[in-house]
Amino acid sequence: MSTRYLLQKIFRALLTICIIVTFVFVALRMSGDAALQIYGADVGTEVLDALRESWGLDKPIWQQYLIYIGNIFQGDLGKSYLDGRDAIEVVMERVPKTLSLMWITAIVTFLIGIPAGIYSALHHNTAMDRFTMTLSVMGLSIPNFFLGVLLIILFSVTWRLLPSAGSESWRHYIMPVITMATAEASVFARFMRSSMLEVLSQPYIRTAMAKGVPWRKVVRGHALPNAAIPTVTVTGFFVGSLIVGGVITENVFAWPGVGRLLVDSVANRDLAVVQVAILLIAVSMVSANLIVDLSYGWLDPRVRDLQTKE
Repeated sequence: MSTRYLLQKIFRALLTICIIVTFVFVALRMSGDAALQIYGADVGTEVLDALRESWGLDKPIWQQYLIYIGNIFQGDLGKSYLDGRDAIEVVMERVPKTLSLMWITAIVTFLIGIPAGIYSALHHNTAMDRFTMTLSVMGLSIPNFFLGVLLIILFSVTWRLLPSAGSESWRHYIMPVITMATAEASVFARFMRSSMLEVLSQPYIRTAMAKGVPWRKVVRGHALPNAAIPTVTVTGFFVGSLIVGGVITENVFAWPGVGRLLVDSVANRDLAVVQVAILLIAVSMVSANLIVDLSYGWLDPRVRDLQTKE
């Protein structure tokens, strides 16, 4: 991998983050007066003016933006308008809950989606293949919020088996994980199946079989490693889907994570917290895609040779 290629990828990642931060900053400022929306007109003009001055909202938007960027480079991401704490502190205290939910969801997704795709490819055009792909289509078709509400109605309201909100015990994880992993496992199952079918049709697979290599060894030694390479690409989108799905799922199940904090902060016009939360999400998604992009070139010699020439 050439140094030029690596620098180009890093530059594009940083540029993407800058564009997202700028867009969010401008959109939040253009959406209305935060001081007025938080406290209302009943507090008096003098109080609102003092709040705008203390928050820096009395300056032109371009000046606010330059101050904000300068503060970022100094490690100052602003303070919460609601409780006066550092916005980064407010967001980071929610991160462990979000990460725990995402890690468990990722494990469940991989353990179900990838084996299901491999099984369908190895039993192509059979009843089990059609059944598995039908389930994957259903999993992709059901929106997260609908599935989450349906699970709450069944398992919490009707049968009273699982808690509908909170994160205190392992039982609280079951429905949120199912809600998020259903669609993600369906994506991996369909993608892994297509990748395996393509690899199994390659000449080197037929050559290995013609040489008398056992079928299981052909699958483990030739088909699976090569079919797994394109699947790496999906992982970058998977991280983004987890984050977006987490925002919806956390609000459906009242999960105390970053996703719920983001929605609450938008509703309460806590601009500093919203900006930090979106910055954290943007950095996570861009970093994941950058790592996947670089690792794909490392795993696939053809891409690696192309990168070296660049």
